[in-house]
Amino acid sequence: MFNRPLYDANASGASNPLGDLPEWDLSDLYSGEDATELKRDLDWLEQACASFAADYEGKLADLDAPGFLDCVLRNEKINQVAGRIMSFAGLRYYQLTTDAGRAKFMSDLQEKITNFTTPLVFFTLEINRLADDHLDTLYTQNADLARYKPVFDRIRAMKPYQLSDELEKFLHDFGVVGDAWERLFDETIAGLEFDVDGETLNIEGTLNLLTDPDRAKREAAARELATVFAANIKTFARVHNTQAKEKEIVDRWRGMESPQLGRHLSNQVEPEVVEALRNAVVEAYPKLSHRYYELKRKWLGLDKMQVWDRNAPLPMEDTRIVGWDEAEKTVMDAYSAFDPRMSEIAEPFFRKGWIDAGVKPGKAPGAFAHPTVTNVHPYVMLNYLGKPRDVMTLAHELGHGVHQVLAAEQGEMLSSTPLTLAETASVFGEMLTFRKMLDGATDAAQRKVLLAGKVEDMINTVVRQIAFYDFECKLHAARRGGELTPDDINALWMSVQAESLGPAFEFMDGYETFWAYIPHFVHSPFYVYAYAFGDGLVNALYAVYAEGDAGFEEKYFDMLKAGGSKHHKELLAPFGLDASDPAFWDKGLSMISGFIDELEAMEG
Repeated sequence: MFNRPLYDANASGASNPLGDLPEWDLSDLYSGEDATELKRDLDWLEQACASFAADYEGKLADLDAPGFLDCVLRNEKINQVAGRIMSFAGLRYYQLTTDAGRAKFMSDLQEKITNFTTPLVFFTLEINRLADDHLDTLYTQNADLARYKPVFDRIRAMKPYQLSDELEKFLHDFGVVGDAWERLFDETIAGLEFDVDGETLNIEGTLNLLTDPDRAKREAAARELATVFAANIKTFARVHNTQAKEKEIVDRWRGMESPQLGRHLSNQVEPEVVEALRNAVVEAYPKLSHRYYELKRKWLGLDKMQVWDRNAPLPMEDTRIVGWDEAEKTVMDAYSAFDPRMSEIAEPFFRKGWIDAGVKPGKAPGAFAHPTVTNVHPYVMLNYLGKPRDVMTLAHELGHGVHQVLAAEQGEMLSSTPLTLAETASVFGEMLTFRKMLDGATDAAQRKVLLAGKVEDMINTVVRQIAFYDFECKLHAARRGGELTPDDINALWMSVQAESLGPAFEFMDGYETFWAYIPHFVHSPFYVYAYAFGDGLVNALYAVYAEGDAGFEEKYFDMLKAGGSKHHKELLAPFGLDASDPAFWDKGLSMISGFIDELEAMEG
């Protein structure tokens, strides 16, 4: 989230090397804060929630199959309308997080919807009180109802951890307080200013300098990040302490065996599968990140790398700016070469205001694809600066968008994909784009730069995210022993950094605070391993594709269309893959080490 733009996103192509960058048109959701349709939907939602509770609370066990299906469809419609309202409020907020009016609008709507939906808490609680054989009988009596079995299976996975009806309603209402701590984090990040060589920048602009060709500029940016983080570290430590404590209290009352379990349940992935992934990656650190960064150290001509060299461009790298039109063509050509349906689905994102690409004051940092609701369409947010990595980010987020469009056919309750599978299409989209660019390389030097860039991205996706996951595991475990000082959290951060990055690095004073700006730790505890899961899964999938698997494209589209209606075992079975097999992760990691082998061979 930034205070000053690096480029004026609305500048004409004549003065902006990026060209004309698209902006969101949110009118497909609502025309504005005062839209009559928004008031209509809020009024409908309040009435629909009240009548749903009046019609069904205490009565789920007495419903026949058609009656139960009607109940589910009414609940789905409520989710859809509430989702549309909050998508509109959230997307407007992320466009300008420093705007108090937008923040208030989102907060007010969140409170209203929380109040409206509190009477609905009974729904999942009563579902979990139904006997298995009762539900099985209803499924056999109505095929349309049976479609929703995966939804009920997800709900019933929480059955052992369910509290009393009264406590569940209390936690539902209390959720807005936890959201306030997330907003404090967002608004603090948004308000940070960094002075680098006399220029005042926001966090996105400052982090971007860590990829600058000028080493002095990278160092200045890294040191300024450390200075500003240190000045605000008490606030960040307070947010993390509070969020971790809140989670510990809820987990303890629910009887959850570990801080990670809630995430595993929502991801529909077994703890032992995640542990196998984590162990495989940590064991591979020496042949992945340690080996690659030793190569990079030599390329940069350094005795030791500093943290500001981690994402430095290579000396032989082309530092030109990639304009938006070229980025679009690169990604769309790669998608189309795989299957024309991919580019057809992606096309409206560029033409209809479904992408917000420019870096603007107050806009949220990073990138995401938000699915909104199944009767509208996804929206993609980027902070496009014209670097080759930004092209890969476009390919990544557009992959999410394609996945979300295809999964929307499942309807509101079945379209949502677990995080572990949600990264499939995005990482696959990146891989298609990378392979297309690699095939077009005109000489060995260009191939080397592309390979090195891909290896760095994979290390950031796999090694760095698993190191993040280990940091979170340590943080939440330590918080259970009492309040953590900023120094305590700093020490936990540093304990995973040297292990994951390897002996090529030295760590400057101040780097210990760099945990402070990672939003996933605050917004979505333990989210980060899903990136590594997705990368490993896609590497294994791509290996099947590269081997010429018959009908791969059709099977791939079927997987995306399934949304959240199938478990990862079911989705991977048509490709002959199984994520619960420890060798599965080695298959994915071997693709990364294979790229490093090729880079080492080029040195020879």
